Amino acid sequence: MFNSLNGIITGKFPQKLYIDTHGIEWDVTCPDSALEKLPDVGSEGRVFVWMQHTDNLMNLYGFASDRDRSLFFDLLKVDGIGPKGAVKIMNNISTDQMISILENGDLGLLEKVPGVGKKTAAKMLLQLKGKLSLESETSVTVKKTSSPFADVINALVDMGYDKAKAGEAVGKIADSLGADEKFAKSAQSQKEDLIFRRAIVELAN
Repeated sequence: MFNSLNGIITGKFPQKLYIDTHGIEWDVTCPDSALEKLPDVGSEGRVFVWMQHTDNLMNLYGFASDRDRSLFFDLLKVDGIGPKGAVKIMNNISTDQMISILENGDLGLLEKVPGVGKKTAAKMLLQLKGKLSLESETSVTVKKTSSPFADVINALVDMGYDKAKAGEAVGKIADSLGADEKFAKSAQSQKEDLIFRRAIVELAN
């Protein structure tokens, strides 16, 4: 299976992209948000793709980045959302905006996204909140604070805790212990054990 197509972009239309690779012109279904990121017609570009192949049809879906495609795959995990529905949802919202909404559990804002609605929004939060395969690039503070203790966060998630809340708790505890000289001199395993135990107490409240 191919990962991406490199070639000359020959056409851009609503939810549709044509790209020529060495004489073969591909018809690719793309979210409008992805089309905006891709080069102009006549320019060389790269499109990350996924092929839907069934007994009755064969469709090629394209994305401006691997991150966008990862969000598409996450949306497909939600009951009732197929490839066309996922593209419709991604048409008017960026990947980082969608990730932020899902990780923050903002049901009201999610319901306003074109193509979602109340029932689908509830399903998306239930099935994706804290379980996304990627994080928002705008979550710099949380990622920067928690990165030395990623194993602690993963352990908490494995126990059933929400990933975003686990990251916030670990980051908060790590910051509070930053000025502790004894903590600073401890081995990494000891630091992780202490933060893990405190995070469980924090998340239980």
